[in-house]
Amino acid sequence: MRRISIISFLSLFLTVQVSTSYAQTKPLSEKMAATVMDIWADSLWVGRPFKWTYDQGVLLEGISSIWQRTADKQYFDYIKKSMDFFVQSDGTIRTYDSHNYNIDNIKNGRSLLLLYKVTGQEKYLKAAKILKEQLRTHPRTNEGGFWHKKIYPYQMWLDGLYMGQPFYAEYSSLMNDTAAFNDITNQFVYMENHSRDAATGLMYHGWDESKKEKWADKTTGRSAHIWARAMGWYGMALVDALPYFPDNHPGKKTLLDILARYAVAVQKVQNAKTGVWYDILDAPLRKGNYFESSGSSMFVYTFAKAVRLGYLPESYMKSAQKGYEGIKKQFIETVDAGKVNLKGTVSVSGLGGKPYRDGSFEYYMSEKVITNDPKGVGSFMLAANEMELSALPKPGKGKTVTLDYYFNNEWKKGPSGENVRYHYTWEDQSNTGFWFWGNIFNYAGAKTNALTVAPTAANLKNTQVYIIVDPDTEKETANPNFVSAQDADVLYNWVKDGGVLMLMSNDLNNCEFKNFNVLAGKFGIHFNEDLRNAVKGDAYETGAFKIPAGHPVFKTSKKVYIKEISTINVTAPARAIFTEGKDVVMATAKVGKGTVFAVGDPWFYNEYVDGRKIPAEYENFKAAADLANWLLLQSAKK
Repeated sequence: MRRISIISFLSLFLTVQVSTSYAQTKPLSEKMAATVMDIWADSLWVGRPFKWTYDQGVLLEGISSIWQRTADKQYFDYIKKSMDFFVQSDGTIRTYDSHNYNIDNIKNGRSLLLLYKVTGQEKYLKAAKILKEQLRTHPRTNEGGFWHKKIYPYQMWLDGLYMGQPFYAEYSSLMNDTAAFNDITNQFVYMENHSRDAATGLMYHGWDESKKEKWADKTTGRSAHIWARAMGWYGMALVDALPYFPDNHPGKKTLLDILARYAVAVQKVQNAKTGVWYDILDAPLRKGNYFESSGSSMFVYTFAKAVRLGYLPESYMKSAQKGYEGIKKQFIETVDAGKVNLKGTVSVSGLGGKPYRDGSFEYYMSEKVITNDPKGVGSFMLAANEMELSALPKPGKGKTVTLDYYFNNEWKKGPSGENVRYHYTWEDQSNTGFWFWGNIFNYAGAKTNALTVAPTAANLKNTQVYIIVDPDTEKETANPNFVSAQDADVLYNWVKDGGVLMLMSNDLNNCEFKNFNVLAGKFGIHFNEDLRNAVKGDAYETGAFKIPAGHPVFKTSKKVYIKEISTINVTAPARAIFTEGKDVVMATAKVGKGTVFAVGDPWFYNEYVDGRKIPAEYENFKAAADLANWLLLQSAKK
């Protein structure tokens, strides 16, 4: 008994030590998220009436960004639980009233679209359509800008761009409504035209087209001051809407130009000593003004994300880093090893209303500054997550990873009624897509691309890594594009010249082997028409593989899950790189300057990477990152 007690004590001690060590090293974004999920454990506001509010939407944006970086199930579950409280089975939204015509109420639509794309549940799309219908009938200024609220006629506020336009852009992309991007572009243009100060490039909080409001300048219609969080909302709106713009839409360049002007102006008013920003940007030395955490977090997020996506020069990362360090020093307070608080967020600032807010400096200074305001912590999680992404290794910098959409060419009816590609595509966020793996490549600095035609030397010229997954059979596609001998020759020569080729097969019931093996055989690889790791239900251990220490590819993952795979035979120049018993599970080959990697399963589709299904002990997300980094390191820039 005594020996058992000692062993139990040592086991408990080691568990506590490991847990404490992780809490101490846990990224700041996750420490902030832990605080959020402690304060608002049920995703609902403590001490306030339950209502559909943009505050929650800002929080969930931060939580979503962390889920995408970590594949930790708890974050997705939190988002879903939050929205499920409001969204009924028929898509109606509790406490929401479209007739209020409040642009703030559109914000949470981003969470609805995420849930629809990931789960496929129609209620989320129905709810999103309700919000889109509000935009269709929403009151506008004479030139077409959305009013901030029905109770604020003819007014546009910078805040409103963030509340409405990222959702509008994402929804329009989902529905293939390219014409809508003209309207979205105009919203940003109108706001810049009417609120931008020509001397500083900064933008005033609000603009009243009628010029009747007491806070509005009788000549320009602008409010009196430049509020940091309003500027922050506008910047976040730009970087969150831009990814959904079609590359060939002229509005994309328009918004990039606006972002460039915006960034110059914001950088100029960053406090040189602290790295953060004042609450009122046009009166930095005025008595009573103070450094504010939500606006500072928004500027860091905007700069860091814009640099990551190539919208701004890398030089802006210096401002982002300086701002982030300033935020940590000025506003972050440690609660315990696993949690932090965010101080210094102004609770609210607006214009007009009851009691009347006159937009004066004195008014802005009168609003309460609090700790752990949802708008602040949501923005901080976004900023911290971006900075954590920027710190990841970047073996893909300057490189392109191209995914085949020709040999794998499956279509289904999309939400707009038009046919859309799905199944092992970058865009597919459902179980069958490669959205998570695509993000991993992007986080490693690579650009992701797709090839919808047969590979040639010309169309692979600027590709460093080319991935072919599970070529179609007649069962999957009416007229499948089989790999031809000519395709095999093209890819052999491309690899020989330095390309990195990834071949992902499937089990005997779900893959075209005959022609795919013509290509694989060029490199000494043969996919067997068999089925290993047949898993019934949730008997996950039957699909488990343990990664040996010191593996050359999987350097951080220790145990992974792969179900229903085909095994591999290898001959020179190929060699096994992972085996289980007598079976070759993965293989690699060096040919000329290039490399080939093969596995008998699509493996890294969202269902088995995003953390929602398989237990956390199976480190598929880590394995996906390990393999992505390895593939990128094998390649050379062209």
